[in-house]
Amino acid sequence: MSATVESAKPPQKGFFGHPAALGPLFFTEFWERVSYYGMRAILLYFMYSKLSDGGLGLDPTLAKSLMSIYGAAVFMSGVVGGWLADRIFGSRRAVLYGGVLIMFGHIALSFPSGVTALYVSMLLITIGTGLLKPNISNMVGGLYDEKDRRRDAGFSIFYMSTNAGAVVAPLLVGTLGQEVSYHLGFSVAAIGMFLALVIYLFGRSRLGDVGDVPGNPLTAEERGKVLGRIGIGAVVVVALFVVVVLAGWFTVGLVINVISALGILLPTAYFVTMIRSKQVNDVERSRVVAYIPLFIASLFFWMIEEQGSVVLADYAANRTDLHIGSLPLLASWFQTLNPGFIVVLAPVFAVMWTKLGSRQPSTPVKFAIGLGLAGVSYLLMVLPAALYGPDAKVSPFWLVGSFLIVILGELCLSPVGLSATTRLAPKAFGAQMLSLWFLSDAAAQGISAQIVPFATPQTEIPYFGIVGGITVLLAVGLLFLAPAISRKMQGVD
Repeated sequence: MSATVESAKPPQKGFFGHPAALGPLFFTEFWERVSYYGMRAILLYFMYSKLSDGGLGLDPTLAKSLMSIYGAAVFMSGVVGGWLADRIFGSRRAVLYGGVLIMFGHIALSFPSGVTALYVSMLLITIGTGLLKPNISNMVGGLYDEKDRRRDAGFSIFYMSTNAGAVVAPLLVGTLGQEVSYHLGFSVAAIGMFLALVIYLFGRSRLGDVGDVPGNPLTAEERGKVLGRIGIGAVVVVALFVVVVLAGWFTVGLVINVISALGILLPTAYFVTMIRSKQVNDVERSRVVAYIPLFIASLFFWMIEEQGSVVLADYAANRTDLHIGSLPLLASWFQTLNPGFIVVLAPVFAVMWTKLGSRQPSTPVKFAIGLGLAGVSYLLMVLPAALYGPDAKVSPFWLVGSFLIVILGELCLSPVGLSATTRLAPKAFGAQMLSLWFLSDAAAQGISAQIVPFATPQTEIPYFGIVGGITVLLAVGLLFLAPAISRKMQGVD
């Protein structure tokens, strides 16, 4: 028996001092992010560009809300992806199925088929990312023992793959999309996802048994009940949809509002379910409670960070002087700033956490620092309008500074949050806890969908000032609560 268990354990060396399987997972994530962030780099401009310029001609306010709500739906679908992995087919198959759906989603945008192709693509990518994202991160966590001090550094390395792909994406897909054809850009995104699938399939042998089976599989008795509930739920959803359509209430605005509401309701329901579950013991329950303030901090952080591809992307196109000296810039290129800074700084943070060891700040303190920096990044953006007015084209270095500050915060919060999530997760809710982590991003973008229409040149000062100021105040509050949160984490910190 012991030999079988040992042979199923992934090799613990082979990728820069980390488990060998981190390599294929790293490069799978890299190409998947080339695909996803390439698409996002041009999607806003594609939606509101004129038909004569190859776009869809949507209202810019609607396009910004759609960008946010699309992001919310993508991360919200992780609930389904995590549940399917935990209860039915395991994380390994979930990643494969998700990758295939994402690829076909990009293919749908590769052809000039109008708004219909946009919505089909959004649906496929939403479902596919929900299967892939939480489960590939869950497998990274499965490569390490719970007490392995390499864990945070491993997640920082993995996180660098996300951002290395995101650096390449806007330069490649953004340039082709804005300079040649949006549809050509989306075709390159589809090729990126295909390469991710190839690398993943060839690298699965190094995973041992990580992600191969569900962590909490459905029993024979449960299968009947679950299928029945799914069937009833599907009937109710279809019936409500028919009623809404027949009554003439179905609009894009209604969809945006429903997804925004679900962004808050779903994580609330998840926390209640885990806290009340009989499969969660007292220690695990305490850790879930400790996770709640971290989740809230993550929500406000991502609300600002994710607006980089919406509010700041629009700012780049309409409020920024797209030149550095005589060098012309494309608005989509600013999307490389976020991941570019991470690629440069992530190794520094990984080494720093490893060197500090037990002397590094606690997880709640890291979260507070990250959240505070996010708020400061928005307070910085108050200055251009205050100094030059709402109509002047301002230096691109204002955006550079804002992105740099939020990225310093992201490196304190995001990879650390992924690591903490896998350590704080109850055994019966492993992949689903990762889904909950991504739900903080969904909730953030659901809220963003409601507020981004207020971000205009005329409202820059109150918009950036209020959002940034509230975030800084929350960070200070989290810092004071850090010792109490650490105690509730029951030694995991």
